[in-house]
Amino acid sequence: MNAEKSGIEVAVVTGLSGAGRSTAAKCLEDLGWFVVDNLPPELIATMVELGAQARGAITRVAVVMDVRSRAFTEDLAAIIKDLDARGYKPRVLFLEATDAVLIRRFEAVRRGHPMQGDGRLQDGIEAERILLTPLKQEADLVLDTSALSVHQLRAKIEDTFGTEAATRTRVTVLSFGYKYGLPMDADLVMDVRFLPNPFWIPELREQTGLDGEVRNYVLSQEGADEFLDRYHELLRLIGAGYRREGKRYLTLAIGCTGGKHRSVALSEELAARLASEDGMAVKVVHRDLGRE
Repeated sequence: MNAEKSGIEVAVVTGLSGAGRSTAAKCLEDLGWFVVDNLPPELIATMVELGAQARGAITRVAVVMDVRSRAFTEDLAAIIKDLDARGYKPRVLFLEATDAVLIRRFEAVRRGHPMQGDGRLQDGIEAERILLTPLKQEADLVLDTSALSVHQLRAKIEDTFGTEAATRTRVTVLSFGYKYGLPMDADLVMDVRFLPNPFWIPELREQTGLDGEVRNYVLSQEGADEFLDRYHELLRLIGAGYRREGKRYLTLAIGCTGGKHRSVALSEELAARLASEDGMAVKVVHRDLGRE
């Protein structure tokens, strides 16, 4: 069975304790990988085989390994060779950092090194570095995290293991009615009650912002187009900043009185504009439509 037939991508994340394995694991999860932390080496091949039999439910498996596993280097090296022979072609990511940086990180969290024993922290780091040297030499990618912030590390992992779709900011444009309360999960809230309410026009009252007559009425009002232009530009800046900071989910709430006319029409128009932006995947939710 080869990787193309199985549809499974395999990655092994390893490296020095304190070099950023946990951050790498969280990033891979955000990118859609099925992540298993500290799985015994002899079970890795079984895990990959189960993923291959999941009929597309699991397509990317990442195994995070450290020296807590028994016979770590010998078993892991053998498993990597076995997976390679089966056609899975695992990619190995090795994380490292300088001794000074590792010591500072361990001291900051007041934890001992897993290989320290009765010795000093420096002794544990040195022993682990020697133990992992063979794996480092076989790694597909070695990242020195000494001078990397968490966000910079995430960006490098995304460049290596992410797809274009996985690295997009997922934006939900949510219309709502203030009389039903504010959305609890909104990151940004915008009030569009400054526009005339179609509710007071008899022929529009029973329609919604999804109907052409209501949409045209709302968008033709003074200030509507300017609002959309300026808010769209602001969201482009915010979206770019969120991507740099590793934030992949953004909920924009647009509110009017009942969540039926103005907020619905403007949410649809704003979503259409955002969907044309690179790096954004947009969906629209009308929370209170039909509630009245």
